[in-house]
Amino acid sequence: MRTVLAIQEADQSITFAGDMPQGAYARFMRADLDKLVEGAKHAARTSYEGIGRSPDLAICISCVGRKLLLQHHIAEEVQGVQQVLGMHTVLTGFYSYGEIAPFSAGAPCRLHNQTMTITALAES
Repeated sequence: MRTVLAIQEADQSITFAGDMPQGAYARFMRADLDKLVEGAKHAARTSYEGIGRSPDLAICISCVGRKLLLQHHIAEEVQGVQQVLGMHTVLTGFYSYGEIAPFSAGAPCRLHNQTMTITALAES
């Protein structure tokens, strides 16, 4: 998923945030606020399952594009993450212009856009 940064009508090109292979096809999507919040909860569940219990600390890195779309619904995204991870989990984080994380456990890290990545830490 890549954020559209600019459209140049003169040469009929689009500039995306992050690399797009030459000749690749792009599919445009519409934002659904409920699905954005659900996506953050899914990231929280993945983090939770990765350590098997509520973490002590969760670092949430969300794409600034999500912030622009969610606007005053940002609190719902954070509350959803908190509910999944547990009320004693301390949340911190920031907005970024792209997130670097694996797509699944054991996979190499890749550039993401329009996502929330969560690093969960727990003392053993």
